[in-house]
Amino acid sequence: MDSPSPDTPASRDADRRAPTDTRCLESEDTVISARDAKSRSADQSRLETPGVLDRSSAGPISWWGLVGLLGLVAVVYWPVMRFEFVNWDDPWYVLKNPLITSWHPTNLWRIATEISVKNYAPLTTLSLLIDHTLFGLNAGGYHLTNVLLHAANAVLVCVLVSRVAASRPIGLVTAVLFAVHPVQIETVAWVSSRKTLLCGTFMLASGLCWLRSGRTSKQELWGTLWLAAALLAKAAAIVLPPIVLAYDMLVRRKTLAEALPRQLVPGFLCLMLLNVTMSAQVVEMGGVRGHLGLHKLHILAVDAVILWEYVGLLLWPSQLSVLYDPPTQGILVAVLLSIAAWGAVAIGCWRMRGRAPLLAWAAVTWLLLLFPVLNLFPITTLMNDRYLYLPSLCVFGLAAGAMAKLACVIRRPRTIAVGTAACVFTAVLAYAGMTMSRLPVWHDDLALWSDTVSKSPQLPVVQIQWADALHRSGETGRAIDVLQRTLADGAADEGDRERIERRLTEWSS
Repeated sequence: MDSPSPDTPASRDADRRAPTDTRCLESEDTVISARDAKSRSADQSRLETPGVLDRSSAGPISWWGLVGLLGLVAVVYWPVMRFEFVNWDDPWYVLKNPLITSWHPTNLWRIATEISVKNYAPLTTLSLLIDHTLFGLNAGGYHLTNVLLHAANAVLVCVLVSRVAASRPIGLVTAVLFAVHPVQIETVAWVSSRKTLLCGTFMLASGLCWLRSGRTSKQELWGTLWLAAALLAKAAAIVLPPIVLAYDMLVRRKTLAEALPRQLVPGFLCLMLLNVTMSAQVVEMGGVRGHLGLHKLHILAVDAVILWEYVGLLLWPSQLSVLYDPPTQGILVAVLLSIAAWGAVAIGCWRMRGRAPLLAWAAVTWLLLLFPVLNLFPITTLMNDRYLYLPSLCVFGLAAGAMAKLACVIRRPRTIAVGTAACVFTAVLAYAGMTMSRLPVWHDDLALWSDTVSKSPQLPVVQIQWADALHRSGETGRAIDVLQRTLADGAADEGDRERIERRLTEWSS
């Protein structure tokens, strides 16, 4: 077959059409490539965009989810309504506290201005006054208030985490784990831990105002007011402004010059409260005091180990106790390994802060929430379950987020959905079962201290509280034997010896 000659009109027409056809092909390829790139970009965006794992799951939490969450709290914690007061701070906060017995203006002024039980926490005292007015000295009413506060906090956690992570499933899973985890028992089942629950409520409410990608001045004002309420419930709320500052810088991508001025007023409120509370802690001391003379660097080394122990308690909460006695000597290897591990975590978070800012912010928040109880400012215990009440959110949220991200990476949605649901259900069932199994430990003095003395018998304060419980139950002879053995062991310091000798004198007469 003859081809068109270059000199023919047909040839010239073909030459004119050829560039046009090529451009059309190139245009089609470009469109296809752009479409593929856009699809890949969208997939990658779901994995790396700050705070976004699945935009389709963002939005308001369903009422059924919240009702189910509240029902779960009720099922797990209903037995505490039959519990008694215990001899671990309850006498000072409730049974022997004159501030919770009257609404007279003079008494209300004292509540607003006086330090009570080593704390300046007028809203906590006010809540106990309300309980005393409603229930008298019926311990069940005080326990009911604690459970209601914990249920409210679980709902606030669900809403807050759903908003921050832009994912309802992540928020709900985090809230469910927060609600039923055994490490929360001490906070919920102990009346004297009211301050932690109440402070948590106000801190979460403040977080709902502050932790927004585009917040208004009105929201910041409400956030500051909720912060003030949290500070008047417990001094631990002082960490909220640094948490918001970290959020603004890591997640909202603000500079320090842009973010810091927004926290000047909240920071000033925190400094005022801290000044009052620190003076209270200096005036009165109690509890476990063996670590109080350690150098700050030594305390930091011990803290590095304890922080990993906290992670372990959240993953598998076995051997929970009212008081722990973490070693402070002979732990060089554990300290070095812990510091190296935390260093690796810090480096990983720093390197991923650009594409996973919520991971970096969660790590910073974990550390900030635990900062008040790291004994850099002396307190009377090194380690407690209740210290994890709000910090646990960081671990639970990251666990829920990791499962959500796995679902994005693996393109088998039905398999991932079933597997994720099975893992969550198993974890919730296990934690809820462990919580319900341990709850009776907080029923009364004897149950509480018989459990504690089996786990930390070397602590003189545990033996003293155990003896008090025995004496109260009518076993005075056995209580005296416990105190005499404690004196003979030689572990008691001067303060504990004075307490023991005073009891021996009273009970022997």
